[in-house]
Amino acid sequence: MLNYINYRMKVTLADGRTLVGTFMAFDKHMNLVLGDCEEFRTLKNKLKGAAASVKEERVQKRMLGLVLLRGENVVSLTVESPPPAHEVEGLGNMGPGFGRAAGRGLPAAPIGIPMGLAAPMRGVGGPAGMLQPGQA
Repeated sequence: MLNYINYRMKVTLADGRTLVGTFMAFDKHMNLVLGDCEEFRTLKNKLKGAAASVKEERVQKRMLGLVLLRGENVVSLTVESPPPAHEVEGLGNMGPGFGRAAGRGLPAAPIGIPMGLAAPMRGVGGPAGMLQPGQA
């Protein structure tokens, strides 16, 4: 399944609908994520005044966008087309530069003991006589 990531896939569902979209992700339950997805439904209408066996079929198309499909509804997967050509080829040459993490506008906090967990300051807490210097 990993070989088909970014391929244009056609997915048939249990209720007869067909979805065509870019295969983006899947999991162990065969839940699928399709991008730029289109739904195709075949509608059957009986013609008035004609024999009961004569039916008009028409395909209804609907644009859905990003779709998450539950795996229990998936009946089949087929390849519509391979992934598009790599887009980096048309960008041109890269200039000199370097990557740097984006800051949040605040300086990095010093690493130290959290406020509530530090020991009391000298002279605060404990018996008063123990902390006076010079007594032995």
